[in-house]
Amino acid sequence: MLYHNTSSQETIDALHSNALSGLTDAQVTERLEKYGPNKLKEKRKKTTFERFLAQFKDVMILILLVAAAISFVIAIIEKDPSEFIEPALILLIVILNAIMGVVQESRAEKAIDALKSMSAPHARVIRDGTEKKIDAADLVPGDIIFLEAGDFVPADARLLTSAGLKSEESALTGESVPSEKNADEVVADNAPIGDRTNMVFSGCSITYGTASAVVTATGMDTEMGKIANLLDAEEDGDTPLQQKLADLGKYLGMVAIAACAIIFIVGMVSGTMKPIEIFMVAVSLAVSAIPEGLPAIVTIVLSIGVTRLAKQNAVIRRLPAVETLGGASIICSDKTGTLTQNRMTLMKAYVDGEADLEDISENNTEKVREILKLATLCCDGSVVFSAEGEQHMGDPTETSIVVAAHKNGMEKDDLNNRFKRVASLPFDSDRKLMTTINEIDGKYIVITKGAFDCLAEKCITGDLEKAKKLTEDMSSQALRVLAVATKEIPAGAIVSPSPKDIESGLTFRGLVGMIDPPRPEVRDAVAVCRKAGIRPVMITGDHVVTASAIAKDLGIMRDGDMAITGTQLDAWTDREFDEKVEGISVYARVSPENKIRIVKAWQRRDQIVSMTGDGVNDAPALKAADIGCAMGITGTDVAKGSADMTLMDDNFTTIVSAVREGRGIYANIKKVVGFLLGTNIGEVLVVFLAMILWKQAPLLSMQLLWINLVTDSLPAIALGMEPVEKDVMDKAPRPKMEGLFANGFGVQIVLQGIMFGGLSLAAFFIGWKSTGEIAGGQTLAFMTLSMSQVVQAFNMRSMHSLFKIGPFSNTKLDGAALISTLMVALVMFTPLNALFGLIYLPADLYLIGLAFIFTPVVVMEIVKALGLMKV
Repeated sequence: MLYHNTSSQETIDALHSNALSGLTDAQVTERLEKYGPNKLKEKRKKTTFERFLAQFKDVMILILLVAAAISFVIAIIEKDPSEFIEPALILLIVILNAIMGVVQESRAEKAIDALKSMSAPHARVIRDGTEKKIDAADLVPGDIIFLEAGDFVPADARLLTSAGLKSEESALTGESVPSEKNADEVVADNAPIGDRTNMVFSGCSITYGTASAVVTATGMDTEMGKIANLLDAEEDGDTPLQQKLADLGKYLGMVAIAACAIIFIVGMVSGTMKPIEIFMVAVSLAVSAIPEGLPAIVTIVLSIGVTRLAKQNAVIRRLPAVETLGGASIICSDKTGTLTQNRMTLMKAYVDGEADLEDISENNTEKVREILKLATLCCDGSVVFSAEGEQHMGDPTETSIVVAAHKNGMEKDDLNNRFKRVASLPFDSDRKLMTTINEIDGKYIVITKGAFDCLAEKCITGDLEKAKKLTEDMSSQALRVLAVATKEIPAGAIVSPSPKDIESGLTFRGLVGMIDPPRPEVRDAVAVCRKAGIRPVMITGDHVVTASAIAKDLGIMRDGDMAITGTQLDAWTDREFDEKVEGISVYARVSPENKIRIVKAWQRRDQIVSMTGDGVNDAPALKAADIGCAMGITGTDVAKGSADMTLMDDNFTTIVSAVREGRGIYANIKKVVGFLLGTNIGEVLVVFLAMILWKQAPLLSMQLLWINLVTDSLPAIALGMEPVEKDVMDKAPRPKMEGLFANGFGVQIVLQGIMFGGLSLAAFFIGWKSTGEIAGGQTLAFMTLSMSQVVQAFNMRSMHSLFKIGPFSNTKLDGAALISTLMVALVMFTPLNALFGLIYLPADLYLIGLAFIFTPVVVMEIVKALGLMKV
């Protein structure tokens, strides 16, 4: 039943309750059994062990585990303790990745827990004719509850009576101003939550007035509960990087298995090597084919990016989401608290008889100061000013007036002391007016403020036509307008003032216009987003006129763009919506379901969608988006728990910095992947071709392991710390479905691999034939392959010339290269060389090796000069 579409008495009857005596204890017991406690439920949580096991479903992880098992078998067969290093390292990497995955999976549960924490702990009810205070968890549909300013609403309820009631619902609807409530209204059956003025909702708070209501929904049946259901239903998807690495793992696994099989067959057929030797060569090839350090190194690169982002006030909650942010092509942003300051601010004032509006400043004219004084005297809201900032209490429209008066040197407490309030008529939604009677200069002055159209009919003097035009002008600019009027009354009229007598025959004094203003830095941020090819979209629970005005001011809405409401969206099928989505820049009066639908409509167009927001209503869409960004200061715990990233300064410009950093991180990951795969392909080719051509292993397992762990790891990590390139925000976002190896990047990696394989194969042949020993060829091949990889790390830093960006401008890579060089020298030029199967070479072979080592620099500089470098 749609209780907002029925009268209060019809609701009482439908719920078999009584407005005066409430439910009986028997009814409560029966309904608790039927509906359960007024709590948010959650699905069964996975145990830590179940989460841990789930991390091993990844193909890359499974391949690494198989490689570790084979290596352990070899170590046992060889009875060589040094052989245990490789499998131990592989297992360590796998376990660390699994632990990180377990930690990340707690996000959805945290969102549910945060929703539960927002529930009101107690409620005032009447049962069996007696008013009592009970745990909110014991509420059932049909309970009669009482609400007053400052209360949290314990359950969804239909109002029975109300007096000046206002409910703060911004966390649920996105409205920056408390919603006015009226028990006597009956609203349309399809009215969005923000327009259900005869209802109050669980988790929201009462800011003004009093009310009684009948509970209509509890627990998971409340609007808050529906959001919890949406969170439960939304599954976390893999980020593009996770998907691409998973595909990479499958591909490398197939290559490794095929190559190992060929090598094993060739070795067995030739009969030149023992089966165990052939098996070891095949395993060494598998080790070469799979860059076992890739998951760990990518994680480290992402962690470095997280640290950088944290310094820029963007805290990442889900590690792989860092690179997703860099690919964002659509930013769906909530208005209130994200694009705006979430604080009503008085912007304009008009004094009757004056030529035009006057901007509010710290030095307004005396006539405007008089309007501010009168309006402040007719306010119940207050503001505490301190060194820590402003603490607003009460209706935001009133506190904006108090702040404007404060800027002009008038404090509310001082004004109240000087011009004492002797009577008042509180605001209510029927009159849409508030009136106070103050003693000013020995006279009793009625001060009335409220909506212009309601106040104008009470005035007998003043230029109302001009005031009406100015009201319309300000409203079209998204300003909320209040009118102020006064009159003098005799002392006798104060005894029992009534609206009919007091709020009539007024003198119109002026207007004040206020708005939840845009953050001043957002315009520039939107401009930078557009330059970077990113489309900003506003999604809000506010009214469409207000949202459109703000969006146009910020540059989000341009000529020809559409602004629609959630009700309009509900009337469209997904197909109709998909046809129109690109032309819509503003969505107003939307529901949580609308927000998810908007996000997914863009996702169906293969866009990477980022969603920003701060309220409970944003949480499902934050979770459904490719990356959700919650506000750290004004954001609810629900939003933060559902988001991938939290903006600690609530600053939209931080999004731009985060996108820039995200693009840089993704570029660095591509550089690392290209570096590792290019060099590892070289290792595969040199082993594979040497076995095919000469039935000899050009590198031993221990040598390959040393190359992978020493020359791959440190330079790769340092390469991942490369600063973001200056032109990264001058490019359009990469397409969502673009593969990691698109635009020729994969071909480039293969060609680089062929280069390293050819150089190493040549080194092996020259060293072998020159010394007459296989160990001589292996030593020169080891030197060439290991050190050319170190040099290649420098080549991969940028698509621009190494000498243009500065060969040694990445000091961390300089240090890594030095350490790698020393580690290679340690096993080549000390007695340790015997353990690695290496020998000392003649000087001329070392010179040949140096020539091979620096060949990649020459080749890559030519490629860059021709504009063929892909990073």
